[in-house]
Amino acid sequence: MLDASPEDPITRFRHLLEEAEREEINDPNAMSLATATPDGRPSVRIVLLKDVDARGFVFYTNLESRKGQELRANAHAALCFHWKSLHRQVRVEGRVLPVSTEGADTYFASRPRLSQIGAWASRQSRPLPGFLELERRVAEVAARHLLGSVPRPPHWSGFRVYRRRGENWDTELLYP
Repeated sequence: MLDASPEDPITRFRHLLEEAEREEINDPNAMSLATATPDGRPSVRIVLLKDVDARGFVFYTNLESRKGQELRANAHAALCFHWKSLHRQVRVEGRVLPVSTEGADTYFASRPRLSQIGAWASRQSRPLPGFLELERRVAEVAARHLLGSVPRPPHWSGFRVYRRRGENWDTELLYP
């Protein structure tokens, strides 16, 4: 059942997200991100929404990851938010464009230091010989930036999904 609310879709989404932040135990900003491989095969994973405004929905990632490569090859994606405790789902489809360098820098600077270090140490979507190798890389990056701030890696940025289509699903309308 589609939610026929006359409210602006982004305003409506923000209200749902605020409700989810009060009710959901874990990651109310988690969303499924669906992309496609160059030969058209679907690819989906969970990412975290970091911003939403009139322009769209923003998330950040390693540009060398599978999702980063797929989005650069095919700039269209779908998002799905599911809030079980609210009996709600929101789907969004749209064009995807990189966020500005300034936006990526600002968000990266707001992240916890260990997350910043992890962005340098992790080679997302590539095989890892073992956990000790990741620990070694983390220690190496931490030592390199011991006294100063950790700059944003060139392979780390964000994307904005510009909403073209969307729908709200409310099971309470179906099963009151």
